[in-house]
Amino acid sequence: MQHRKISNSDLELSAITFGSWAAGGWMWGGTEKAEAIEAIRSAFTEGVTSIDTAPVYGQGLSEEIVGEAIKGLPRDRVQILTKYGLRWDAPIGEFYFKSKNNQGQDIDIYRYAGKDHIIKECETSLKLLGTDYIDLYQIHWPDPTTPIEETMEAISTLIQQGKVRYAGVCNYSDEQLKLANSVLNIVSNQIPYSMVNRKIEEVVLPYCLANNKSILAYSPLERGLLTGKIKPGHQFSEGDHRASHKFFQDENIKRINIFLDKIQPLADDKGVTLGQLVLRWTVERPGITVALVGARNAVQAVENAKTMSFSLSQEEYSLITTALADLELAI
Repeated sequence: MQHRKISNSDLELSAITFGSWAAGGWMWGGTEKAEAIEAIRSAFTEGVTSIDTAPVYGQGLSEEIVGEAIKGLPRDRVQILTKYGLRWDAPIGEFYFKSKNNQGQDIDIYRYAGKDHIIKECETSLKLLGTDYIDLYQIHWPDPTTPIEETMEAISTLIQQGKVRYAGVCNYSDEQLKLANSVLNIVSNQIPYSMVNRKIEEVVLPYCLANNKSILAYSPLERGLLTGKIKPGHQFSEGDHRASHKFFQDENIKRINIFLDKIQPLADDKGVTLGQLVLRWTVERPGITVALVGARNAVQAVENAKTMSFSLSQEEYSLITTALADLELAI
């Protein structure tokens, strides 16, 4: 497993980082806690030392699962990434969207990153994670109701207290990132990036490259779509957000699978899965520091980790990129 240095820090993350949104079950049709814990531990055995989570993933369940999974592991060999700024317990900040929790109850999600709430939220995360510090603390989504300066001053306080090592952001524009960085050192921007979602290449990625900010790419397999395992007419479990997502409409599934069929021979030649091939291409893209990849069980976790056990030549990399250029989605 490669470990890559995060810009302007002494933090190193595994190139494949365990993304624990699905482990929390929320919006993924539920979860099996024991399987999720085993998945994280199996990934660690394969060198995946970095784990990304958030309070809203299962409304605390994902952080609880991560805390249980890392119990007994050397803390200095695990990098914990978590987030703040989404709440479901009170109507404050900007309304984000309606959802259901894992028990099927209606909940409203709000974006809110006021100073007092962040301090309280950090304490809750530390307790659930069973640790006394967080390696990378990230605002989950921009909060238009709170000045960025106020939010970042709160994180600066947490860093001074030793509860947070480094500050990151998620889903920030270049302008928002610039403002946040004027208050304290922002080392990373976690943002969606995949073969079929490359919007950040227009502005955000060039900005991060020019200003020495690491990009943590989430949804690099586009929620499983780029594994080739999803076929037109696929029936998702109740509560699975993918059922209504634009990329998962039958026409797009069909077009993406035609592209995947083109690169399948390369995967076969290397003895790897399509998902591994897609991930390897992704982490070799300029400006992409690590890829966050979810797993529901140990088999998936190990498969993801083995992405870094092979390499792509420049010719193979170009072959994939050329095939990708012919893909047009119906969106």
